[in-house]
Amino acid sequence: MPSLSPAERYQAARERMVESRTQFAAFKETFEFDLDDFQLQACQAIEAGQGVLVAAPTGAGKTIVGEFAVYLALARGLKTFYTTPIKALSNQKYAELAGKYGSADVGLLTGDTSINPEAAIVVMTTEVLRNMLYASSEALDDLAFVVMDEVHYLADRFRGAVWEEVIIHLPSEVQVISLSATVSNAEEFGAWLDTVRGSTEIIVSEHRPVPLWQHVMVGKDIVDLFAGDTSFDQLNVQSEAVPEVNTELLQLARTEAQNRMRGRFAHGGRGGHRKNNVNRLAQSHQDAGQSPVRKASRAQVILALDRADLLPAITFIFSRAGCDAAVRQCVDYGLMLTTEAERQEISARVEQASQDIPSDDLEVLGYWSWREGLLRGVAAHHAGMLPTFKELVESLFVDGLVRAVFATETLALGVNMPARSVVLEKLEKYNGESHVNVTAGEYTQLTGRAGRRGIDVEGHAVVLWQPGTDPGAVAGLASRRTYPLNSSFRPTYNMSINLIAQFGQGRAREILESSFAQFQADRSVVGLARQVRSREAALLGYQESMTCHLGDFGEYAQLRRELSEAESQAAKQGGRARRGAVDESLAALRPGDVIEVSAGRSPGYAVVIATDPQAHEPRPTVLTTDKETRRIGRHDLQGPVAALGRVRIPKQFNLRQPKDRKNLVAALNYALSTFQDAPSSRVGAFADNRSAAQEEQIAALRRRLRAHPCHGCSDREAHARWSERWWRLRRETDSLVRQIQGRTGTIAKTFDRVCELLRQDDFLESLPGGGLRPTVAGQRLRRIYGEKDLLIALCLREGAFEALDANELAAFASALVYQAKREERGLRPRMPSPVLEHSVDVLVRQWSMLEDQESQAKLPLTSEPELGLLWPMLKWARGKHLEAVLEGTDLAAGDFVRWAKQVIDLLDQLASVPGLAPGVRKTCLQAIERVRRGVVAYSALAA
Repeated sequence: MPSLSPAERYQAARERMVESRTQFAAFKETFEFDLDDFQLQACQAIEAGQGVLVAAPTGAGKTIVGEFAVYLALARGLKTFYTTPIKALSNQKYAELAGKYGSADVGLLTGDTSINPEAAIVVMTTEVLRNMLYASSEALDDLAFVVMDEVHYLADRFRGAVWEEVIIHLPSEVQVISLSATVSNAEEFGAWLDTVRGSTEIIVSEHRPVPLWQHVMVGKDIVDLFAGDTSFDQLNVQSEAVPEVNTELLQLARTEAQNRMRGRFAHGGRGGHRKNNVNRLAQSHQDAGQSPVRKASRAQVILALDRADLLPAITFIFSRAGCDAAVRQCVDYGLMLTTEAERQEISARVEQASQDIPSDDLEVLGYWSWREGLLRGVAAHHAGMLPTFKELVESLFVDGLVRAVFATETLALGVNMPARSVVLEKLEKYNGESHVNVTAGEYTQLTGRAGRRGIDVEGHAVVLWQPGTDPGAVAGLASRRTYPLNSSFRPTYNMSINLIAQFGQGRAREILESSFAQFQADRSVVGLARQVRSREAALLGYQESMTCHLGDFGEYAQLRRELSEAESQAAKQGGRARRGAVDESLAALRPGDVIEVSAGRSPGYAVVIATDPQAHEPRPTVLTTDKETRRIGRHDLQGPVAALGRVRIPKQFNLRQPKDRKNLVAALNYALSTFQDAPSSRVGAFADNRSAAQEEQIAALRRRLRAHPCHGCSDREAHARWSERWWRLRRETDSLVRQIQGRTGTIAKTFDRVCELLRQDDFLESLPGGGLRPTVAGQRLRRIYGEKDLLIALCLREGAFEALDANELAAFASALVYQAKREERGLRPRMPSPVLEHSVDVLVRQWSMLEDQESQAKLPLTSEPELGLLWPMLKWARGKHLEAVLEGTDLAAGDFVRWAKQVIDLLDQLASVPGLAPGVRKTCLQAIERVRRGVVAYSALAA
């Protein structure tokens, strides 16, 4: 490095002297290690008065940037809000900041928890800040900084819009510090921030402070995914070269594929080691057509990691039941990862954490199996666990006392639990509807936990070898470490009415047009316009190629299309008539009817156990001879259906009880045996007959086609092929033009449709001089936040809450927050009282009407209320023990606590809604006290 000139040395010394007088210089002294370049750059930009967007890998130390904003605000006597996407992360950050700055200066707000809300530093979920902004809260006074941790969460399709609302509505003098995982379009997001927030420094770091090695576990052995002695992480920073996949893994995959082609499925074999020759595996198990790999058990995987000194480890299993099962398997195997001294400390901390839990609840909470796993150094971590249990798992893992955690993917979101290794059992997960592959972005987020800064010299990501594993596909996931950040923003009912109340309709439209969603849509128009221009040029060439010397071939081609469309329309009309007949037959079914399910994924016989006369499309719930409960629709039938006969359904029948299901299936099978040759319940085939008018139209088009001059052209079919290409391209081009038109002002157009629906339902009223304002009902809607905001406001207006006592109100509120598993949806339990029955009828009726309105307005549909939590919540509010509450349900204790907290949150919102009917507020507060007890109360700081 060349020596500096005297002038350069003077300038450098001057810069050091200036920096030494800054708050950042003092902040740096609080750390025992040097900060990275991206941290230095971001902190200096904050002190210079700029907003920042920091996009860096998980574990790179982004939160130091947020902590500098906290430090700077305290030094200036101002406030900082630190926002996170989930309560668990808020709780963790609150504990960290309170430990560093003292509990007197730090507060926590998470909807159902309020600690020191007037503090200079307040940690909160992003929804809480959004609600403050709409309420013009005094807490916003003297606010200098807002740290938005995990800001890439704005891509979440359910809650992501909240981040954009906050960014748009924050006062202009507030500096926004956005912390994001590595995204591939950080510059685009930063450009939007610069537009709506003013000067914003975009800081992107691809560097992981702890290099990450990628492996595949073959049998019980750990093998490098990539060839060479440099981790992919380091190689990617140093050059653009992509490393080669380990050729021995490729050979192993080929060998397995060959064995599968021979139709042989066998077991046996050993894996390689990180530096061993895997080819040995493939060659030594060719005999008898064996598969080269025998899958290791979960306990054996942990032991293999322990032998390789790769613990502590987090194993991601995309199933709560799978996580719990993994712990049981390790315990049954006899796995012991702790010393006697460590077990004594774990035992003491377990007793301290659970001292307030009533002894009657311990068994149903799974306390003893949870404790046994912890003593052995293994634990599960998922949303179905009691929050108190989860928090202790996190604490013990960070302290090195728990060395193997089996977790669902929720752990990857922000919670500070780094490990030496991360294991992925599969590269496929169930997303609630179907099994889908893990994306590159998800893989990056999950494996980002590997490698503890300041502890490990390298991190390790391990994928378990499965039959059919493609090493190239795994390498593709591992080598693409970024993913695009796409807005999920759309105007909701609550958002729209708050905007109108604060800014008026015109200004509200302008605000919405400044969203990141519209910013991205407008940018995409440029590319679409370029595509339109190139397609228009191609259309001219196609038109020339289809020219016919006998006449206008475009006219002839149009006749051909009209004929094809007429024939297609006739077929569709017959199909619609058939669907109508099927729907009528489904609507006529009643509980107890025995039917044949003639199509779909599981044809066979079934008994109808529930119907919903209010449903938009009849979909009765049935119990099949295979004991499967599901809802059937027209896609499950070949034609209209009629009952074969009936079976009696007992009054006390409980679908959740295996014994009740078993008895009803037995009655169904007996009934089927009495039917002569089990006749089909199908009414019969439905003829798709054309009408006389349709036949005449089709015949006329055929006559015109034959009479056209081009019909006799010897090159007719060649011209027709060019014509078809022209038509297809014309349709694609017109579609692009419509996209351009649709993307211009997309958000504002949706806002207009929302406003019109709210006006029709009298939540908004027109002003004499133009514009809109909230009605009395609209003012209530302003204070209701959540997915079913308008539905709740409609039920309030219809008096659905008024006659309920505190216990019934808690149960009724559960229907407005609960999200059932797919197999539970649509089932209506017996109501415990006529009053609650009436309220549920109002709820279902209002939802059905709202769904119709939303369909007509082309707005996203409000999800159907779910009643599966109604009885458990009622029992809990009545003071029943947790075991009695959960009996006969599939609910985990942690899930029940989570839903109970959401019920409390909704009741708390309702209690503050203006203009409530007399007594409703008091009943809401009583219901909150009934729900906030026992296991719900002593997990007050939980997610």
